[in-house]
Amino acid sequence: MRIVVALGGNALLKRGEPLTAKNQRANVRIAAEAMAPLAREHELVISHGNGPQVGLLALQASGYCGEDAFPLDVLGAQTEGMIGYMIEQELGNILPFEQPFASILTMVEVSRNDPAFKNPTKPIGPEFTEKEARILEKEKGWTMKLDGNKWRRVVPSPIPQRIFQLRPVKWLLEKGTIVICTGGGGIPTMYDDNRKLHGVDVVIDKDYAGALLAKELNADLYIMATDTDAVYKNWGTREAEALRQVTYDDLRNFRFASGSMGPKVISACWFAEKTGKKAAIGSLAELEQIVSGERGTTVSPSGHKIENVFGYII
Repeated sequence: MRIVVALGGNALLKRGEPLTAKNQRANVRIAAEAMAPLAREHELVISHGNGPQVGLLALQASGYCGEDAFPLDVLGAQTEGMIGYMIEQELGNILPFEQPFASILTMVEVSRNDPAFKNPTKPIGPEFTEKEARILEKEKGWTMKLDGNKWRRVVPSPIPQRIFQLRPVKWLLEKGTIVICTGGGGIPTMYDDNRKLHGVDVVIDKDYAGALLAKELNADLYIMATDTDAVYKNWGTREAEALRQVTYDDLRNFRFASGSMGPKVISACWFAEKTGKKAAIGSLAELEQIVSGERGTTVSPSGHKIENVFGYII
């Protein structure tokens, strides 16, 4: 079975945990231990988030270069290499020496007409107090929004339209390689009026990009691994209830947080309806049980015709 696993940012860095190399390495090691059993039995493609990492790099770059700091597409490429390297190494320390790995710098096309450019919503980087956030708004021109009880930088998050490196990913899978790609949603790119491709200073949602990747690779299962054991209705209330085996019809009348579970539910529904296969959301620690359908939330197709616009679904 071909499985695409999207590792959430919270699966790679615990909430509130300092983003240090030591902490990053420890969390990647935990993720590798959870994914290793799948790698032994199935074809495995791994995607991952990069919100904390790319935000920290952006903060470091702006402190050094000011207005000439590297844009988010370049920083996204850096995080693909950094996190891909750690995943390869930690999985390689568990699996047989003969198992090949490859991390692919993956460019993803977005549309210049995407409404996200006018409405930044994707949080990246560390948390700030309100005073710190106001200073950053003034000094760097960043858009800052309240996320819980802290402030974070937010950037546009357009919908992925096309993944450019699909052919080499497929070639590698044919040779038994574990592939890490579309990290952080992929490197955001866009064509100009002269049909020249260039980078864009945005961050693509990794769950959306993972769903597109899974569809284009004809994956049998798309899993979004996070720090929550399932999708819950009435989350945060006494009536909270885990949803286990569901379809788009079961989910369409609920509302999920746009900054956390919302994109995962949307991506799961879109993949299931577009491919006729299943998607799942659940805890990284329960990956094997998620594959068997014993844990997590499994979204099965319901037969709806859903357009290729992720935000249309919920």
